[in-house]
Amino acid sequence: MPRNREMTSAMLRSISRLAAIVLFAVTAPAAPLLAQAAGHVRVKIVKAGLLVGGGAGTGVLSYRGRSYPFRVTGISLGITAGATAGRLEGWASGIRDVRDFAGTYSSVGGGGALVGGVGGVHLRNDNGVVMVLQGPKAGLEMAANLSAIVISLK
Repeated sequence: MPRNREMTSAMLRSISRLAAIVLFAVTAPAAPLLAQAAGHVRVKIVKAGLLVGGGAGTGVLSYRGRSYPFRVTGISLGITAGATAGRLEGWASGIRDVRDFAGTYSSVGGGGALVGGVGGVHLRNDNGVVMVLQGPKAGLEMAANLSAIVISLK
């Protein structure tokens, strides 16, 4: 009988170790993901151009209960004609630290507006932050271009 208790005890220790390893394996990859959080973004931007376009604006990132004002400047190369003013709103994901939000974002896309319309953009920077923004814009613009947008925290 003592031999059976030893085997049972050894099996329980093995099962306990296996359970601990599985628990660690399941939770360890999740830790870096929990460090990232999404932020809400609001941007006001004015842009104009003929072949080469430019724009500037301001915005606010709401991240982990705080507001961070920022400046936006940008340039677009390609087929661009017109001028618009817009208010975009959306989300920025992949932020580990608020400083990751600042940087140069790139986007490839096209769009248009005549007096009023809806604009949208999908941007990504070198820090892995992705922004998806959309909202109304007013003016006259036709565009099919490659854009680079620089965001700097104030």
